[in-house]
Amino acid sequence: MREHIRFDKAAMALELLDQRILPERESFVVCRTVDDVIDGIRDMVVRGAPAIGVSAAWGCVLAAALGKGKEEVLADMERLAAARPTAVNLRLAVERMGEVLAEEQSLASALPRLIREAEAFQDADVAACRAIGRFGGELLEDGDTVLTHCNAGALATAGYGTALGVIRGAIEAGKRIQVIADETRPFLQGARLTAYELARDGIPVKVACDNACALLMRKGLVNRVVVGADRIAANGDTANKIGTFGVAIMARHFGIPFYVAAPCTTIDPATPDGDGIPIETRPDREVTHIGDHQLTPADVPVCNYAFDVTPADLVSAIVTERGVLRPPYTEAIAGLFK
Repeated sequence: MREHIRFDKAAMALELLDQRILPERESFVVCRTVDDVIDGIRDMVVRGAPAIGVSAAWGCVLAAALGKGKEEVLADMERLAAARPTAVNLRLAVERMGEVLAEEQSLASALPRLIREAEAFQDADVAACRAIGRFGGELLEDGDTVLTHCNAGALATAGYGTALGVIRGAIEAGKRIQVIADETRPFLQGARLTAYELARDGIPVKVACDNACALLMRKGLVNRVVVGADRIAANGDTANKIGTFGVAIMARHFGIPFYVAAPCTTIDPATPDGDGIPIETRPDREVTHIGDHQLTPADVPVCNYAFDVTPADLVSAIVTERGVLRPPYTEAIAGLFK
């Protein structure tokens, strides 16, 4: 699956599969301006750290195509980089596009290069995910049932996926793998998106309530946990969708391996540990409503943190496109970036 992020060069428009309404229907949001792309990222038309980065790269192309001068384009790029705070891929993509812009004398000469860079960024993410799948697939055993939390599949990347890439890699190696997808409240990425992707590919999947996780593990129904990441600190602390930390604690309690799958672009060596990762808060309505139906009393406040941080000591391995990292992660990650 790669068609969920596509750029029409003739029309100068970014087309994003609207993940807010999956699996009920497939519909694309067309972004013609930088503000359209920012809205698409903030409103979760597109989500998942690598997919956000790729979308932002194309947003930079739109900024250059519509801008009146370099300063205006750089200002638009900075607004793009600030659209969501936790995923490091977003700023990384924008910074790379800014470097390309700075090397050119004019917007006219920069635009073709920016388009090529965005294409390369998108292709590189797919290649990275496939490599993650090959390395991570070796960690799974024939007959395993894998628990996932949130969606870290093709929809969260440029294609193939990180956590789901590991599952796809194991299956392509001939292993029989089943998946239990946590529903992942409040946005239900597991129930809606992971189940949609895997069912579409014919991979056996069941959806479980988030609060069934401990029971499933105690019953021996889970052999491995594989999750994605939005940012990994230099010591291996990992920010992922809210609820991941609790899953990791339960996996440790029951002796179940807990793997994080992410491209190197998600690792942030400039952030020493998880305390330095900004945690996004999302609108109350994501918790208080499903569609137009209100679930909570109108006058009751809401805590809606989008992510939590899993300490490195709960992570059995980090799977990247360059191989599998093992503790101690500070040394492993430092070596990765030498």
